[in-house]
Amino acid sequence: MTDDPLPAEHLSPLATLVDEVLAGVGYEVTAATDAIDDAVPGYGGLFDPATTSAELRRALESLLESGLTRPSVPEATSDTFVLYVDGSSRGNPGPAGAGAVIMDAAEEELARLGRPVGSRTGNNTAEYVALQLGLSELLARYEPRRLEVRIDSMTVIRDVWGGNDPTEPGVETYSEAVTAALSSIPDHRYTHLADSDPNPADALATVGADIAAFGP
Repeated sequence: MTDDPLPAEHLSPLATLVDEVLAGVGYEVTAATDAIDDAVPGYGGLFDPATTSAELRRALESLLESGLTRPSVPEATSDTFVLYVDGSSRGNPGPAGAGAVIMDAAEEELARLGRPVGSRTGNNTAEYVALQLGLSELLARYEPRRLEVRIDSMTVIRDVWGGNDPTEPGVETYSEAVTAALSSIPDHRYTHLADSDPNPADALATVGADIAAFGP
């Protein structure tokens, strides 16, 4: 298990610091947000408009210097899991984020993950990063033998499960990481989500896009 950040597209220095804090807590959005809010002096916080970039930067640097602890890993009911993933890009390309929710076989939430992807990144890239994020944390915490990935991106589905070469420029790093991760799970399949289907990873991807928009 590593706390080094996963690969990302271009991010501002401030957004990069937030991503490093997220990595330190296993990309658990609630844990990272709570830690940052506590580190900001006064009543400010990560998304408080009254918090200046300088205050936020000092809080982030202090957290990284002091060390971060991953939250405890909830016990799973079996070696069967459900993974929701989603990517979000404002402007496509624009500030982009990735989200993932890990559930057990009973569909009880085990982890809510999110991260910024890039300040000017397309939606398809964000979708790849979301899948990589969910798989990397699933494998870091558990030993899955059966997995259902619930995803709305037909581009990623065709590339990953359909055997097509990636059609989105620049996603090779993410695609290779996804293929390697899935190769260690004996039984995996996907379910395509329609736009009308609920996806709990959507809100987490939005948070990631909010962070990707940070500057400087």
